[in-house]
Amino acid sequence: MTQPIALITGATSGIGEATARLLSNNYRLIICGRREDRLRKLKDELKGDVQILSFDVRDKKAVFNAISSLPKDWQQIDILINNAGNAHGMDLIHEGNPDDWDAMMDINVKGLLYVSKAVLPQMVDRKKGHIVNISSIAGLEVYPRGNVYCASKHAVDALTKGMRLDLNEHGIKVTSIDPGLVETEFSKVRFKGDSDRAKQVYQNYTPLTAHDVAETIEFVLSRPAHVMIGDLLILPTDQASSTIVNKKSN
Repeated sequence: MTQPIALITGATSGIGEATARLLSNNYRLIICGRREDRLRKLKDELKGDVQILSFDVRDKKAVFNAISSLPKDWQQIDILINNAGNAHGMDLIHEGNPDDWDAMMDINVKGLLYVSKAVLPQMVDRKKGHIVNISSIAGLEVYPRGNVYCASKHAVDALTKGMRLDLNEHGIKVTSIDPGLVETEFSKVRFKGDSDRAKQVYQNYTPLTAHDVAETIEFVLSRPAHVMIGDLLILPTDQASSTIVNKKSN
């Protein structure tokens, strides 16, 4: 039996890369990202059939061109994992950088929409598919200095719920996975390459790993046809909310 096809955005690092590694044994993979060199390296390391698509989810034309360029036997995508996302800065709202705002809204919200629009029609036609949107605890709570990032992830939460309603009659599953603190390149990007500041985010407690979240994605995808995991919050044991983390003193 032919393996199902899963398309993963943001596969060049973090949760996306970990998910690709975990799913490679049981799925044909389409790994997507901006950094083609990383995609090629990952493809070489993975088992099974893998296609590479290098594009920026913010670029609507590039998204549609890339996905439509897939070979015919790769165009019936069974699973879409909308993982590409970012955070930029932790400024007070009146001190925020509009360029940072654009980056977060364009990638986290519009990018998710563009990729979903490119993939969904064939799922609807076949009345089969599963969309997994990687959101965040920031889509469920708002924390100080998280204003626009939280807004973007609240939008993902709303879009997930809207997708679930609109796609219900077509038998398509829609899942939101909302991680808390995960140690990836996320904080380094948020703090614009400041590695020391990024490391401080994960000190004195045990954060989630990208593999932890990937295992959760694998579990969600493995449920039988009549079971859909709708919304799943995953936290490190040391985290109770966006602002309450049990950090141990040295």
